[in-house]
Amino acid sequence: MAGKYESLAKTIIDNVGGKSNVESLAHCVTRLRFKLKDESKANTEILKKTDGILAVIQSGGQYQVVIGNHVPDVFKEVMAGLGLTIAPSNDAEQEAEPEKKQNLLNRFIDMISGLFTPILSVLIATGILKGVLALLIALGVLTKADGTYQIFQAIGDSVMYFLPIFLGFTAAKKFKVSEFTGIAIGAAMIYPAIITAAAGEGVSKLFIGTVFESKVIFDFMGIPVMLLNYSSTVVPVIVAVWFASKIEKWAKKISPSVIKMFFVPLVTLIITIPLTFIVIGPITTWASNLIGQGSLVLSHFSPILFGFLLGGFWQVFVMFGLHWGIIPIAINNTMTLGYDTILPAIFSATFAQTAVVLAMYFKTKDKKLKSIAIPAMFSGIFGVTEPAIYGITLPRKKPFIISCIAAAVGGAGAMTLGLKLYGLSGMGIFGFAGYIDTANNTITPVIEMIGVAVVTIVIAFVITYVLYKDDVPVAVTEATASGSVNSAPTPSTAVSTGGAEVVVATLPLQEAIIGSPLQGEVVKLADVDDEAFSSEAMGKGIAILPTEGKLYAPADALVETVYWSGHAIILTFDSGAQMLVHIGKDTVKMKGDGFSTKVKAGDRVTKGQLLIEFDIDKIKKAGYSIVTPLIIVNTFDYKEVIGLNDTVVNYNDALIQVIPN
Repeated sequence: MAGKYESLAKTIIDNVGGKSNVESLAHCVTRLRFKLKDESKANTEILKKTDGILAVIQSGGQYQVVIGNHVPDVFKEVMAGLGLTIAPSNDAEQEAEPEKKQNLLNRFIDMISGLFTPILSVLIATGILKGVLALLIALGVLTKADGTYQIFQAIGDSVMYFLPIFLGFTAAKKFKVSEFTGIAIGAAMIYPAIITAAAGEGVSKLFIGTVFESKVIFDFMGIPVMLLNYSSTVVPVIVAVWFASKIEKWAKKISPSVIKMFFVPLVTLIITIPLTFIVIGPITTWASNLIGQGSLVLSHFSPILFGFLLGGFWQVFVMFGLHWGIIPIAINNTMTLGYDTILPAIFSATFAQTAVVLAMYFKTKDKKLKSIAIPAMFSGIFGVTEPAIYGITLPRKKPFIISCIAAAVGGAGAMTLGLKLYGLSGMGIFGFAGYIDTANNTITPVIEMIGVAVVTIVIAFVITYVLYKDDVPVAVTEATASGSVNSAPTPSTAVSTGGAEVVVATLPLQEAIIGSPLQGEVVKLADVDDEAFSSEAMGKGIAILPTEGKLYAPADALVETVYWSGHAIILTFDSGAQMLVHIGKDTVKMKGDGFSTKVKAGDRVTKGQLLIEFDIDKIKKAGYSIVTPLIIVNTFDYKEVIGLNDTVVNYNDALIQVIPN
């Protein structure tokens, strides 16, 4: 198992641009989250085709490689391959590197995901525990006086109550300030004496008669302090640590080297913490409350429409990482209002996705689909739907749309019932624990949410079972360089061509001889000056030094991918072989200059059809090699991939033989 992940990790590292291109790496429940110095160096299409990778997403300034449930194991191997034992972080003594330019939305999403991703798993775990404890209290199994309850409750409250400390740490990493300074800021905000003082009567009030009315507890150097309780808060500590990052940077500049070790944190803390209590804390707390009230207004304006839209589009948001703009609002609502109305609207999405896969499992005759459906269903039951989305429903489009429709109905139902989430407890079956109303000691909301989930499951399952069909078999013959290879038909795949839908047969792998798509001199793959190809990490194959800038289809095929810059194309031949043709080395940097594509993804092409024209002289003048690797992407499906020529080839000369396992 470790060897498998080691190989996958090497492929990932090679195709994100190598070690030198990785700025930082983290992971969440299902995906590796890279920050790359130059995303154009990444071979996205190759990664998407790599066995063990479900999808690749570029969003929010992150290069996300979706792995699935075993992402922690892959993460460890990737980190080892990078020569690191922990995720790269910014040393407090180093100046931050210039940030890559991103639009405001991407910067926001990148910041939020960086703050909450590291603690989300433990936040959900403790939320589930609190929900279970609330259930045991409601059923009379435990009382709040029991020692068992008190110890488990301490575990459940550990993250929620001390959230400013956890966020102080993650915010410090994100804003490039000393991590222990961030922790100290969060700890000061929930210092016991401060919490006790905040609960006092106060000596006076400010902003009397407004929504910002606050009591003054004491003064700091003559300045009145509107002391608030910052336990379980979200926004105040984040803004405070951001402010501290500016102070720390200034303190480093003015500090003599001999005392910098203690002078920098001292100056940072004695400026940041008083200003947090006097200004930052009150203002951000008011802002947090306004955000919470604003989300309530939005959900109350039209609960059904709110639930329908949010539920229906939630899985799309997750695919592009946009959900990170919504989750913090829900967390903030739970902390400030005591409940949230956003997450109930999207809670049914995981059940919709799981039910669709279940229906496909019962309906399909495709053994491969059945085999991947089972683990995807189990993941979905526990709230992790990426394997189902990327591996099953999204590639087939219609099942994904059905899951979105069912989730929309579930969201509308939850909002119609006025359901609220009282504790963060994740998605899937464990999420029900968060709907226990501890204030009123009732499990009625849980029962209602179970009802909503059941309705969602039924809708998703029935519609999918009625509408889903394995694609109609189509017989296809592949003309090869040495003759023709016929095979019995198997289910076909619908491929979008940007307006029409073409049915393309997917046949059992057949032994075949693939002709040359280029004219030129044959080069051994081991001699290609690109480790990703020469090491055969991408698969076995051969390379050609072309003498004419024209690439033709060597056999009838489906165009799987045409890279945006025109320098690479992936073809799936009717024999089942998949070939990547990568024209030159680093030619992606030419950004399409010198390349003219004649086909697009989803096109059916015939033997001898012109696919790409490229200007050899222009590529050479730009300083790039034109040696072109031809890789059998699905090499592992074959017992042998054999090069048939080692001299000079013309178009359609026998080049590669593939023999299935």
